[in-house]
Amino acid sequence: MHTEQQSLAALSLEELWQLFPIILTPHQDYWINWYREEAELLQENLPDIKRINHIGSTAIKGIWAKPTIDILVEVSPKIRLSEFKSKIEKCGYICMAENNNRIDFNKGYNLQGYAERVFHLHLRHVGDNDELYFKDYLQKNSIVAQAYERLKLGLWKQYEHDRDAYTSHKSDFVMHYTKMGKQLFADKYKNVAID
Repeated sequence: MHTEQQSLAALSLEELWQLFPIILTPHQDYWINWYREEAELLQENLPDIKRINHIGSTAIKGIWAKPTIDILVEVSPKIRLSEFKSKIEKCGYICMAENNNRIDFNKGYNLQGYAERVFHLHLRHVGDNDELYFKDYLQKNSIVAQAYERLKLGLWKQYEHDRDAYTSHKSDFVMHYTKMGKQLFADKYKNVAID
């Protein structure tokens, strides 16, 4: 596994995008079960998690999505995120991006392409959780969720091998409805005890 991780890390961004194109599929009811099983694994191995949530389009029932389960893990701001890195890697994840405030991990990528189950884990401090408000707003507003689906379907083939452009072209929509979600759900995610 370690050599496969090194081989993936040696690929250029363009090579990675060719190996792992953007794929959208209709919503699958089993995605929630994949999230729950993975959340249980993470909670067993990371006892200091303050909050864990299913985010991204797979968490929004009824819309097309990349079949990748996005997981937001929030930990106490009193703990350095780097203290969790090796524990998360022991759960089968590969660190893909890291700075002082955020660490992103992937699981389910190999040299043959995608595994059956693919996960993106976003490690953050408590409160760095805009994705929760976006998800909640779309779950509550099916018309907006359908508009998001149409936007993604319209971008899919044009940017199938360019994740940065695909994401960039969705950013105004996401920022707008995240702001709406924060207004609607104001303090929903503020009640987490910080040790």
